[in-house]
Amino acid sequence: MIDRWADIVATRARLVLVAGILVVVGAATYGLGVFDALSQGGFDDPDSESGRELALERDTFGNQNVDVLVLYGADGGDVFDPAVAGPVSEVVEALPDDAVRTVVSYLAVPGPDGQPSPEAAAEAGLVSADGDTGQVLISLVGEDQDALLSSYREIEEDLEVDAAGVTTSVTGAFAVYSDVNEITSEDLERAEIISMPVVLLLALLIFGSLVAASMPVLVGLVAMVGALAVVRLLTEFTAVSVFSVNVVSLLGIGLAIDYALFVISRFREELALLPDDDPHAARTAVRRTLATAGRTVLFSGLTVAAAMSSLLIFPQMFLRSMGLGGMAAVLVAMLAALTILPAVLVLLGRRIDAGRLPWRRGRPVASGGGARWAALAHAVMRRPAVVIVLTVGLLLVVASPFLGVRWGSVDYRVLPADAPAHQAAVLLDEEFGPEASSARLLVTGADQATVDQYAADVAAVDGVRDVRTVVADDASDAVLLRATWEGNSQSETSQALVGDIRDVPLPDGEVLVGGLSAETVDLVASVGDHLPAMALIVVAIMLVLLFVAFGSVVLPLKAVVMNLVSITASFGVVTWIFSDGHLSGLLGFESQGYLDATNPILMLAVLFGLSMDYEVFLLSRVREEWDRTHDNDRAVATGVQKTGRIITSAALLLGVVIGAFGTSGIIFMKMLGVGMLVALLIDATIVRALLVPATMKLLGSWNWYAPGPLARWWERYGFREEPAEPAGPSPVAAPEQREPAAPTG
Repeated sequence: MIDRWADIVATRARLVLVAGILVVVGAATYGLGVFDALSQGGFDDPDSESGRELALERDTFGNQNVDVLVLYGADGGDVFDPAVAGPVSEVVEALPDDAVRTVVSYLAVPGPDGQPSPEAAAEAGLVSADGDTGQVLISLVGEDQDALLSSYREIEEDLEVDAAGVTTSVTGAFAVYSDVNEITSEDLERAEIISMPVVLLLALLIFGSLVAASMPVLVGLVAMVGALAVVRLLTEFTAVSVFSVNVVSLLGIGLAIDYALFVISRFREELALLPDDDPHAARTAVRRTLATAGRTVLFSGLTVAAAMSSLLIFPQMFLRSMGLGGMAAVLVAMLAALTILPAVLVLLGRRIDAGRLPWRRGRPVASGGGARWAALAHAVMRRPAVVIVLTVGLLLVVASPFLGVRWGSVDYRVLPADAPAHQAAVLLDEEFGPEASSARLLVTGADQATVDQYAADVAAVDGVRDVRTVVADDASDAVLLRATWEGNSQSETSQALVGDIRDVPLPDGEVLVGGLSAETVDLVASVGDHLPAMALIVVAIMLVLLFVAFGSVVLPLKAVVMNLVSITASFGVVTWIFSDGHLSGLLGFESQGYLDATNPILMLAVLFGLSMDYEVFLLSRVREEWDRTHDNDRAVATGVQKTGRIITSAALLLGVVIGAFGTSGIIFMKMLGVGMLVALLIDATIVRALLVPATMKLLGSWNWYAPGPLARWWERYGFREEPAEPAGPSPVAAPEQREPAAPTG
């Protein structure tokens, strides 16, 4: 298949390029509307107890949540002063009915005589102790999070009181979502502004010519545009989270640059082997490039996409969206590197080196290797067991903080400290005392006496402050209670209290427990329940793809084990930084004291795919040399030598893109960027330069083992890379004794 495509690109390059340009232009036009089609939230499992409670609550009573909390402050005065109360009252009364379901205002709490009473408002906790801040609680109109957010956007600007001496601060779930959206868009724009010029500069230093350096950036932009169009198309069939755009940009741009780097480097290498006067040199070089590096890019893309597809089994829309967005980004990047890029290379030919830097003129094109990489590989292979013990031991020490990880979910602290919703939440704690949390208890099918006894039993749970009735519906025998306690909703104490409350028996009827803390408990449980299936999917797909690529059942198993070790090490670093709070000042964030439960799952999928990326590129050259010589040491050293410089360059460019996303103001996006950067550094150094040569030395010819039937199948159908050079002495100094051919069972 790849050979036929190589012939098409080589002979019809202009047609392929024109078709590609038309597709990109159409994708850019269509993809512009992607942001308006994306969804919010999506961190809950609809089938969990908290998810079922929320759905039944809305069906029975309508929206009873406090979606928006507005703090109106009197600058050094009294919030009941007419100069403050008048403007606040006008704003509250003008809120549209089509966006606001209910409003509870500190100005409208009735006293014993039925008239608004400051004393009653203070007793209800809607006025601060010093009387200079009052609360307005708003429930929005909407059946889902997107509709609720639309309602919030309709009233967002109307909540501001334009009067001297009056301050307005807005927090609550949808104020947080709104700030997240705005910051996410800013982060995306900033990351691209930061990364693209740096990538172009580094590519110029790597390739030594302006034309060659511009190719990875061009392919990266094409991948970004195409992936956004695919994501918008997906929104026509399913909900896709707004956060998927960040992953699309990160993976799309990052991997497109990686793939372009490998293709261009191989093209220049193949072109250098052909006579200068050969009129068909560019076509020949592209054919050879696609037959070798092209196959590797194909399998790398499929491998990363397969890892991202494992997220589709999770019920949380956030994780499924990341899987869909990641798959779109990777596959579009792969296609761009295998279509538009080789077509451009055919048309450019030797002009790929046009615009050479002055100090690179007259020098031969670098092949991507060096004797130092081969020397390092041979040094490692002289003491393979020692290298493995030391490196694995080091990685396990780095991973050790992950043993003490604590889990939570999204609240206002995912925002930077200067975000309006974050500042308002802090002000709420300062003015109204320590932060409090609550659980919603929806009781159905029980009589009033049973409900009263159940409420008393819940109130007796250690830590619960009080239990109150929110609303009742006699027709359906449904009662909504609210239990409150002191502390943040994401703390271990709050999560434990949810379990204690759920253990309180209800003699008759049924009770469902929901609320923010309950949603976090259910999220952690849901992730844990689906994690084994995700791991099974990832490992199974990886084993199949890597066997098809390399014809071995041993190398895929080795790759999976080593990648798990390196990924766990990155989890340890992320826990040490983001959960334990180290380096928070340097990285510009406030530690939440826990990790968002969805982030390690997302990181696992992304990092597993990326870890396999360089493994595929390295092993493809090792396999190529093994097929030529059947000398294991020579094959390993040659593979490390030929990929050393180019993988280092690719890791550097990808690290720039990832590092730019590490500047995000949203904590879990910053965590993803930092975690990926750490994993990339580990993978491109310790794993690729030390662990791979050491383990392959110990395994010897068993690296290429496959049972007889599988070996015969692969010899006939496997995706073998055909070496471009004739068999002959390797440029790497070979060991004195050759390994025997690999056993085949």
